[in-house]
Amino acid sequence: MSFLDREHTVARPGYSRWLIPPAALAIHLCIGQAYATSVYKNALVAHFDTSLTAVGVIFSIAIVMLGLSAAVMGTWVERVGPRAAMFTSACFWASGFLVGALGIATSQLWLVYLGYGVIGGIGLGIGYISPVSTLIKWFPDRPGLATGMAIMGFGGGALVASPLSRQLMAVYDTGYDPSDPTSVASGGAVTSLFVTLGVAYFLVMMLGVFTVRVPAPGWTPPGFDAGAVAARPMVSTANVSAANAVRTPQFWFLWTVLFCNVTAGIGILEQAAPMIQDFFRDGGTSSVAPATAAGFVAFLSLFNMAGRFAWSSTSDFIGRKPTYVLYLGVGIVLYVLLATVGNVSTVVFVLLAAVIISFYGGGFATAPAYLRDLFGTFQVGAVHGRLLTAWSAAGVAGPLIINGFLDARGTPGELVAADYRPALFTMVGVLAVGFVANALVRPVAARFHEPTGPSGALAEGKV
Repeated sequence: MSFLDREHTVARPGYSRWLIPPAALAIHLCIGQAYATSVYKNALVAHFDTSLTAVGVIFSIAIVMLGLSAAVMGTWVERVGPRAAMFTSACFWASGFLVGALGIATSQLWLVYLGYGVIGGIGLGIGYISPVSTLIKWFPDRPGLATGMAIMGFGGGALVASPLSRQLMAVYDTGYDPSDPTSVASGGAVTSLFVTLGVAYFLVMMLGVFTVRVPAPGWTPPGFDAGAVAARPMVSTANVSAANAVRTPQFWFLWTVLFCNVTAGIGILEQAAPMIQDFFRDGGTSSVAPATAAGFVAFLSLFNMAGRFAWSSTSDFIGRKPTYVLYLGVGIVLYVLLATVGNVSTVVFVLLAAVIISFYGGGFATAPAYLRDLFGTFQVGAVHGRLLTAWSAAGVAGPLIINGFLDARGTPGELVAADYRPALFTMVGVLAVGFVANALVRPVAARFHEPTGPSGALAEGKV
């Protein structure tokens, strides 16, 4: 297994850095399947004869484990390098599906919690952060573009996984109609689906494992001017370790920013299909058909993916802090409009929701570049892993806020636009907190910087 060692992944002269984003995409497109769990959610409810809440816990566990494993394993990922980390991610992610399949086949829901939730969630966390520091080191001139290309894959994973899963379940269960939103696949079909996805994702992720490389020491892209980059506001040439980063106020301001941005966005995503039907409900009947609502969810997934690339790339030109001013400040305005005039027409509703979700996705992709600006490249992957605990917390807080308000307002299937307003205005307040936290971000104090030698390199023994 020595081919996994970091020293065996150093790129030879002439290696194209443009091979790194596809390697990262091979990982992120696979683990992005986490956003497609709704495809077989009803099938699991029927198979286990349980509630939507009990099945929804599977996804919640996976997201919590994503944040925890990224935080705990971040320094290890930096130490062993991207190839060993990607391989580990592939093993955990694939094993999670296989253990989950065993749980479905034996009607043991706790095994699905353990498999897809815990084991798969660990694979999610390691896979999510493993390409980040490598991309930033290959693209010091455009870190937002680089991380946006990779993290775009996580947002777009559902666009591949959703139709693929439906078609596979139709193959394994001839009574299942993938074009009918009310059709429910058998437990056996979902078991076979999990086995198929586990094997297929492992093979695709191996493409990334064998392709990824780290730049040779001292490498820079042709024409790169480090001085010009360092001259930009809020961009530091110093480096801060992960252990020191969590002691800075800047880290916790960014933690709050990401938490608020994700909490607000996930509130829309989690309720997307019923929300658009409820906003246009009159006399108990919605003018939006179930199939149209499903199409709306796919449309939002597209904007989630596109926002990760477009907004993160834009941040290379306008700066990370102004980009989050856009996400949070304009997001406040959009949420107010959604609450007050979102039910005027479906076009208005869809456009407002789409831009909000693009900000949600963009916030994920811009975060690693923001961390690089403040803390340098030394252990940026490990710092990013610790920051992702904000995602875990938001994954719990967002649905709780939305569902708590909606449960108090009425019965699902009978709600109207007015019932969503308290929750939406609460999200306005959440975004306002994030806006203030972003405004408070300043360059990191010199006392947190790593010592450097006479050449300006990190002191011996620090790497």
